[in-house]
Amino acid sequence: MSHSPQWFDEEAGPVVRPYALIRGRTRSSGDAFDLVASVRAIGDPTGELDPEQQLILRAARNPISVADLAVELDLPVGVVRVLLGDLRDHGLISVTSPSAGGSRSNERILKEVINGLRAL
Repeated sequence: MSHSPQWFDEEAGPVVRPYALIRGRTRSSGDAFDLVASVRAIGDPTGELDPEQQLILRAARNPISVADLAVELDLPVGVVRVLLGDLRDHGLISVTSPSAGGSRSNERILKEVINGLRAL
């Protein structure tokens, strides 16, 4: 019988907490990533990457949103944002935020909805 620690529990999953993946950090360098920002892998890894970072690069071969990456990796969005910041710092991904023009058209649509509701 082995006395090694049990790292996995069938019901609970891995014992290692997600924040351990990012060494306790809660923020990445630079700006926060919007949930709908598009992430795309652009570089080849030059050094060793964590398995989660490798998964991000594979998932981001085609543009994918930050929210979708979190779902794909089954990790909290905060953890994914820190990992993305590290990858961006190494020049391995590009992140495109939603255009400012898109939010203006959303404001216009919302104003039209409000005016329509007032007309009722």
